[in-house]
Amino acid sequence: MAAVRVSSRSGLPSLLIYLGIGIAIGQDGFGGVVFDNAELTQILGYTALVVILAEGGLGTKWKEIRPALPRAAVLSTFGVAVSVGVTAAGAHYLVGLDWRQALLIGAVVSSTDAAAVFSVLRNVPLPARLTGVLEAESGFNDAPVVILVVAFSTAGPVEHWYTLIGEIALELAIGAAIGLAVGWLGAYGMRHVALPASGLYPIAVMAIAVSAYAAGALAHGSGFLAVYLAALVLGNAKLPHSAATRGFAEGLGWIGQIGMFVLLGLLVTPHTLFDDAVPALIIGLILTIVARPTSVFLGLLPFKVPWREKALLSWAGLRGAVPIVLATIPMVGGVPGSDRVFNIVFILVVVYTLIQGPTLPWLARKLRLGDDEEAADLGIESAPLERLRGHLLSTTVSPKSRMHGVEISELRLPPGAAVTLVVRDGTSFVPSPTTVLRRGDDLLVVATDPVRDAVENRLQAVSHHGKLAGWLAPGGPAGRRAIKKAGLRPGDRAGGRGGERSGERPGEHPGGRAGERAGGRAGKRSDGEAEGRPDGAAGGRPDGASGGRPPHTPAR
Repeated sequence: MAAVRVSSRSGLPSLLIYLGIGIAIGQDGFGGVVFDNAELTQILGYTALVVILAEGGLGTKWKEIRPALPRAAVLSTFGVAVSVGVTAAGAHYLVGLDWRQALLIGAVVSSTDAAAVFSVLRNVPLPARLTGVLEAESGFNDAPVVILVVAFSTAGPVEHWYTLIGEIALELAIGAAIGLAVGWLGAYGMRHVALPASGLYPIAVMAIAVSAYAAGALAHGSGFLAVYLAALVLGNAKLPHSAATRGFAEGLGWIGQIGMFVLLGLLVTPHTLFDDAVPALIIGLILTIVARPTSVFLGLLPFKVPWREKALLSWAGLRGAVPIVLATIPMVGGVPGSDRVFNIVFILVVVYTLIQGPTLPWLARKLRLGDDEEAADLGIESAPLERLRGHLLSTTVSPKSRMHGVEISELRLPPGAAVTLVVRDGTSFVPSPTTVLRRGDDLLVVATDPVRDAVENRLQAVSHHGKLAGWLAPGGPAGRRAIKKAGLRPGDRAGGRGGERSGERPGEHPGGRAGERAGGRAGKRSDGEAEGRPDGAAGGRPDGASGGRPPHTPAR
């Protein structure tokens, strides 16, 4: 727990501290524990990876990664191939490794770790299109990398490249089919089978995810892809007690990471690392400066991604525990020189994580991809009210949320939903329609099952765009019409300075009511459509009253 706290303060991935703990209690450290069982490390490492992938799938929002799936799929297949080829060529010609060792290192270090990336970017919000690519890529690229490492670790010559590509495609297809099927069947069963205790739901969900890995492996498919996709389906299926399930899976994921990193630190022998330090630094430089950027820029050519985003994706390819675990496969297989491969990978991961990790937030800000003013995503927890066919939603008004200063009535929740309780400064009270929300408020919202998703979407929209969300939100049809009729530029905010000042009600600032009227007739025409209100009621003002004609001059 102390290591987690230190890593969050320092901006470094926690894996480095856990590896340091393992080294400290190992044979060259203070503990003097002698551990050299590579086979046990591989088995426990695989077990931890299954749990970590399951936790990642359960915590991934489908709506965020869906637009990023094509790019992530290309980076996880074509990008991995390019990275392996470039890294292996550099290791062979510049370091002097034979081709088998060079290909092994190239394959092992081509897997990225989103947990390491997000641990250093927690204070720099990135656009969802970038986080979606990084998250999906890390979930997908483990499967083809494992297949490549196992193929390069087998005795005898490596198969022809076209045979290897066919095998990878077949295993990925089998794993994807089984993962989606198990996830769908598991979600269907969880929604229709009432368990006697709420604490059983997280255990059942994790059991289903692990079963997907087992089924994929027994069918000679990719078990890692199967468990990730099954967990992705389960995590987005609106299951009962989903918040408790995610918390339970997150705890298991932390246990898996801590145990795996400490075990890897125990396995390494520090006094043998010095001879491989220079080759590791050279190969790491090739991977970071040449291989990763080449794979990103070539793989994303069909998608017309801006160069700034490509640059950040290139530098964000952090390596975590996965490469070190995969480096134990050739050791178990008895590949000549596998000890040297493990040492090189270990040094590479540690050194370049120390270099890339602290510089990622700085690079994001320099590329103007990190927005410190952006409102944080609103976290909404849900508990089912089964007999009432409803849900109890809880959320907190974050410091950067534009929900600050919004009245309860201005939330405009759909019929069938209501804010029933507000907790402020440790005191709870039942709000009135005119109660003004403040930063730090905790809200309890009761919503019937049919409008649950609409309520979540509405709360998210108000948190990001304020009380005029749905009318003047960027990109919305009503917003575009209102901005055009008001004579504003697309980048201007509705209501000018008066509308931006949180906590002011319309009319309390000279620009406030002018900004409110800017929605005018456009808001009346498409309010129901833009907001997704089931009754389609029209209204140009936040309180639902009819609005006037928009002014001919920009609101200030």
